[in-house]
Amino acid sequence: MKAARFSRFGGPEVLEIVDLPDPRPGPGQVRIAVRAAGVNPSDWKKRAGLMDEGLPQTLGYEAAGIVDELGEGVEDVALGDRVFGFSAEGAAQAESAVLSHYAPIPLSLGFPGAAALPAAVETATRALDQLGVGCGSTLLVNGASGSVGSAAVQLAVVRGARVIGTASPANHEYLRSLEAEPVAYGEGLVGRVRALAPDGVDVALDVAGSGVLPELVELAGDARHVVTIADFAGAREHGVRFSSGDSGRAFHALAQIDELTESGRFALPVAATFPLTEIAEAHRTGEAGGVRGKLVLVVDPPVGQPG
Repeated sequence: MKAARFSRFGGPEVLEIVDLPDPRPGPGQVRIAVRAAGVNPSDWKKRAGLMDEGLPQTLGYEAAGIVDELGEGVEDVALGDRVFGFSAEGAAQAESAVLSHYAPIPLSLGFPGAAALPAAVETATRALDQLGVGCGSTLLVNGASGSVGSAAVQLAVVRGARVIGTASPANHEYLRSLEAEPVAYGEGLVGRVRALAPDGVDVALDVAGSGVLPELVELAGDARHVVTIADFAGAREHGVRFSSGDSGRAFHALAQIDELTESGRFALPVAATFPLTEIAEAHRTGEAGGVRGKLVLVVDPPVGQPG
């Protein structure tokens, strides 16, 4: 099978498409013929050598496609089913991938839309659970217009929370459409938030990692009421919880998103799609910033196979 890989650290130019053996699913896993795979900031962090040290490395933790092989004990899906989910092996940006956690694709979504969901939905759900966001909570989301931020906004609104979100002015109408109250980020953030919530907020989620943890702690009243998914160093410095999968994943969110999607209460836009062979351009686009929604790689089915 064709798969994305890099054998040295560096810029997007180190990415290559190589031939690798077809993966096989283990117990409780399924293999899919990949039709789309999500692209995340962790991909270019890995490529730059900021995460794992080993070489070579494959890429991709989320994908959508058609089940073509079942692992031992799998009874909840059948061959030919459309599913989306997580690849524990980190090799989803390929023609075939093994999914360790998966769910049926919502009927209203195509493969790119489904591939955009797993990481954003799981990360947002995990952070909201850790913050205890529920009905009556006032939540501040720093970086609310990106894929994880907008997922957190929508899922918090479904829980009955009031949401204030930081974003550039160009994205304020988008946040309003998600039922969030937008504020501009940058100097004076505390004052702008207090203009909306004079007593501050109950909890705050930092998605952007833009160095505002002291302001979020001030607004939430205590470092224990703040979670960041993007600022590891700042979390240590300010006593804020850094949320990562090491403390447990919220895989239950995959099955729950179907009803929200079909009822129109949740949507995650796909900002752009790229053929698997143009993965380097996808990285350049993502690293340039300013993307609203998810970047997705698409894999065309072989001739004669269903799309």
